[in-house]
Amino acid sequence: DARMELGIGPHESTLMEVSSTHLDAYPLHPHQTAENNTPDVLTVQVQTDAGGVQELLVEVERPGHRKKFLGGYRHQLTGVEFHHAAVQTLQKKRPDRGVEAFSRDTQTVELSRQEQQLWGRRLHPDDQGRFATSPVAATGWFSPGTYTTASEYLERRLRAVICLQAFVRRWLAHKAATLRMERDRRLAWSWSATAARSNPQRREDFNQLYRSVARWRMEVEQQICSTLTGAEKTAVLRSLVQFETEQIAAIERRQIAIGASNHDNSVRRLLDKTAACYRWPAAGGQTVLVENQQILRARHLRDVYASVSLRPRSPEQRERALERLRDTLQEHACQLTDDITGLLDRELDLMRRSVGGASLDGLRKRISTLVLQFVKTPEFNPEVSRHLQPPQTTSQSQSDTLLCRSCHRFQPASRFDLPAGCRRISRCRACSALDHVSRARRDVCSYKKLLLRLRAEEQQLGGDATITFLLQAEDLRYLVEDVWTFCPAKESSHLDGLDLVRWDRRRAWSPWNCFLLPREESSSHLQVEDLQQVYEAVFIRSVEYKHLVAWRHFSQNPAMVDYL
Repeated sequence: DARMELGIGPHESTLMEVSSTHLDAYPLHPHQTAENNTPDVLTVQVQTDAGGVQELLVEVERPGHRKKFLGGYRHQLTGVEFHHAAVQTLQKKRPDRGVEAFSRDTQTVELSRQEQQLWGRRLHPDDQGRFATSPVAATGWFSPGTYTTASEYLERRLRAVICLQAFVRRWLAHKAATLRMERDRRLAWSWSATAARSNPQRREDFNQLYRSVARWRMEVEQQICSTLTGAEKTAVLRSLVQFETEQIAAIERRQIAIGASNHDNSVRRLLDKTAACYRWPAAGGQTVLVENQQILRARHLRDVYASVSLRPRSPEQRERALERLRDTLQEHACQLTDDITGLLDRELDLMRRSVGGASLDGLRKRISTLVLQFVKTPEFNPEVSRHLQPPQTTSQSQSDTLLCRSCHRFQPASRFDLPAGCRRISRCRACSALDHVSRARRDVCSYKKLLLRLRAEEQQLGGDATITFLLQAEDLRYLVEDVWTFCPAKESSHLDGLDLVRWDRRRAWSPWNCFLLPREESSSHLQVEDLQQVYEAVFIRSVEYKHLVAWRHFSQNPAMVDYL
């Protein structure tokens, strides 16, 4: 080292003067360095293996060049700049192996053509019956394969590419069709929901309207109670109750009109079924239509009832319809036909006296009702007996008839809802619907959809889905609201986005083996193999407690005793 030659030892400093012999060609510029207060020698205490402490001197080597700027970033909130750090340790150089790895020769393939004779061993018997082996040329043992030209190879590749493109395009088309079907289903559901609110037709639609009115009244009542007081509050609440009564009355008027329309449609469908021809399958996939005297009779009675029940355009048209009905009734003599004939004579007499059509509406309604009773009598219309419910015997009527404790009437057992937790039969379905309209106003349509979805999923899994067919919508409502404590009126999420899946997927679904989850999480839960590893012990104990509550409730149903 040059410093050792000048007599400068380690950790010593000296003063030197540097000058240039040619200042014009080689000027001297002072080198400015950043101030660094770090000492050149540091004392470090290191703990030894024996438990003691040893002091070591560490020399600090200062770099002779400035590190490169390797990039960085700036904090957008504080504005502080951060630079990527450089590594002081230099990369180790790989040892030279003496082989040139990057050359054109190592990347170029060399082809050579060489012929080779293959030899094999063939067994042949000698004169003494022993087998000997002799080498033979294996040229005749091998046959050359089919030669493939370049054009054939490219054609085969093209066919493979076309096949791959066909499968990819089919997958894309199927995906687009699935999305289109989902969109159409969503739009249809939205349209049906809007139509159900504006033009309700089913009982579920009216139940949803009743519940909407009740929810609106609760919201307005809460707002009134929080903002008003005294006599003003009482007056506003009274007007709110009056407005709610008007809304319920309008819904009931609409329900009565829809009920009458549905009754007319059901009667029309029944008469169309009685007048339909018999369909017999024939050879070649064809169908033969067969008519008999009973079908012709049912068709004639259907036309007579249609002409009597419709509002006439003129008095002459009404008279022709009544005369046709009179001719039909003359074929059968009984008390019913005599009553209808007396009403016909009364209407004809009033029409001759120029009585208006509005005054005859009640009489015409009575005539159409008796004519419908005449048409639905199997003695006069034998074909209708195939579509009517057969009368019950005395023993059947006694065993299948129950007393409703609300309307105090004996009705068939089919008109009662029997949930799993009921101890005795109290009200029929009509009284329950009336109580639902007046007080409860619960919307069970969502629970019916949830039950249908649950049955379909269990059938797809291939398990025993008998329990799902024993449950009703009220049972699902008890599971969701009472066992799993989910309130659709208070929760932000909707009931249609939830699923009751299996808790343990290895066992069949039951009220004591179910789990309420959002629909997007149900598939992930069904893939769980070991519940103990995925869920915490406290959560598992809470789920088991809910299963115990459901088991106690549904154990009261005699039909589920075999599944407990």
